[in-house]
Parts: sequence; C-alpha cells; structure tokens
Amino acid sequence: MPRLSNSKRRKISEQILHYLFIISPQPAFTSKIAEEIIRDEEFTKSLLEELEKNKLVTKLTKSSKGKQYTRRQRWRISQTAYEVYKKHQHNNP
Repeated sequence: MPRLSNSKRRKISEQILHYLFIISPQPAFTSKIAEEIIRDEEFTKSLLEELEKNKLVTKLTKSSKGKQYTRRQRWRISQTAYEVYKKHQHNNP
C-alpha cells in the first residue's frame, strides 16, 4: 500500500474529528468511524491512536454497563477538542 503524505493523513484525521463532533457526546466504535469516513479499520485505528496521543480523542475501554471491552474500542472527541470545534463552528456560518 502506498504511503500517504502527512497532509492527507491530517485531512483524514480532521474527517474523524468532524464525525465525532457531530455525534458528540455519543461514542463510536472504530468500525463505525471507518465506515463513515470510508477507510480501512486498521488505518482508522492508527489515526485514532495518534489523535489520542495529541489528546484530541478519548478511548473508552468499558461498556455503558461497566464491562471491559476485550477486542473492541469506542472513541469520542475530547472535551477540549469539542470546545474548540464548537467555537469554530459558531464563528463560521
């Protein structure tokens, strides 16, 4: 598979953040995010992990009932990223 440039990776990451902003505060599984941005799950997971390192998304490891996930991961936009996105949305009509 050809390597993507940093600018393309950044744009795809922006798509992920935009999707998570739209569904916020609801989290989404990696597979659902990959489906929405039309990308491979493993590639999407690697981008989500990069975004997590930058504190833009938060990984949820437990279900709403408190059960630990063993093979799946849910993600949501971090509170600080949400606030920045929200402010940006209000400034651009």
